[in-house]
Amino acid sequence: MKKLTVNAKTKNYDITIKEGLIAEILDYLQQDKKKFLITNNTLEKLYPDLVSSFENKIVIKDGEEYKNFETFEFIINELLKRKIERKDLILALGGGVVGDLAGFAAASVLRGVNFVQIPTTLLSQVDSSVGGKTGFNTKYGKNLIGAFYQPESVLIDTNFLKTLPVREIKTGLGEVVKYSFIEKNCSDDEKIHLSKYLDEADSNNLDFKEIIYRSVALKASVVSKDEKEAGLRAVLNFGHTFAHSIETITNYKKFTHGEAVAMGMKLAFELSYNLNFINKEYLDYAFNLIDKFNLAPVYKIECDKDEYINIMKSDKKVSNSKIRLVLPTSKGEVKIFDNIKEDDIKKVL
Repeated sequence: MKKLTVNAKTKNYDITIKEGLIAEILDYLQQDKKKFLITNNTLEKLYPDLVSSFENKIVIKDGEEYKNFETFEFIINELLKRKIERKDLILALGGGVVGDLAGFAAASVLRGVNFVQIPTTLLSQVDSSVGGKTGFNTKYGKNLIGAFYQPESVLIDTNFLKTLPVREIKTGLGEVVKYSFIEKNCSDDEKIHLSKYLDEADSNNLDFKEIIYRSVALKASVVSKDEKEAGLRAVLNFGHTFAHSIETITNYKKFTHGEAVAMGMKLAFELSYNLNFINKEYLDYAFNLIDKFNLAPVYKIECDKDEYINIMKSDKKVSNSKIRLVLPTSKGEVKIFDNIKEDDIKKVL
C-alpha cells in the first residue's frame, strides 16, 4: 500500500493506493454516514456485486458525451428524490466522467455534501480524481461549468485496471507522460523522477502502482501549493488547450482524452521548437517518449484553422481574449505564455 496526502487550502485528504482495496472498501468509509453511490452502466455490469451492495445507487450512461447538463440534472434529481442530507456521503465509482459529475453534484446539492473518489480508470487514478476539479462539458467547450471541490479521500485500487481495454490504459498513460514533461515545475523531490522511470520502463510490463504513485505525488504537490489554478497549477494543463479543442471539434467521440492530450503535447512541442524555446534534441526525445507508448493518433484537423483558433479562445483558461498556452522550455519544465501569435499556432496545425 502507498499513501499520499494533499494539503489543499480548503481541505487536507489522503490518497490511498492499494491492490485489492475495493474488497475492504467499508474500512475506509465512515460507517455512520448514509452513502450514495454514483457509477456508470459499464461498471454496474463489470462489478454487479459491488454496485448492488449499496442501497442508494445512481447509474449513468458511460461515455464522455454524457458528461453534460442533462446527466448532471439527472444525478441531482435522484439525490434529492432519495432525500440526501448534508451529513451523508457521495461515492464516485468510475472514471473521469463519473468523478467530475459526482463531484460537482456533491458541491452543488444542499450547498455541499462530502464525497469520496474511487477512480476506476488509469486516467482518473493518475489525474482527475485528485485536485478537486469537478464539472461538465457544453457545446461551447470542455469543463466550462463546474467548481473546485475537494473530496474527503481518494481510494485507488489498481485491480480495476485489469478490466480496462488497452486503449483506456494508453489514454491514462497520456497524462502520465505529461507529468514527466512538467515534473520540475511540480516538485523538486528527486525520489519521484517520473521521467527517468518512464525512460527505463518496459512499455509492455509496467508497474502501475509505481506509475500512479509518482504521477499523483507530482499532482498533489502542485494542488497543495495552488488549489484553484491561480498560477502554478496551470502547468497541469500542458497539452490541454490543443487537446480540448480537438475534443470539441470531434464532439468528444473520436478520441479519448489521453489521446487528445498526447496530440496536444506534440503540437506544443513543435510550436516551442519553431519559437526556439527548445532544441531539436529535446523535441526528438519528447516525440520518441510519446511514441514509445503509442499514445498519439495521427489526425488531420477537420476544420478551418481560424475556426480552430476560435475554439481555442473558448477555453476556460483564456484571459482578455488571449490564448494561454503551456509550452516546454527545457527538459521537464514548462512555462505559461499568453503572447503567442495566432499565425505561429496555425503553422503547427
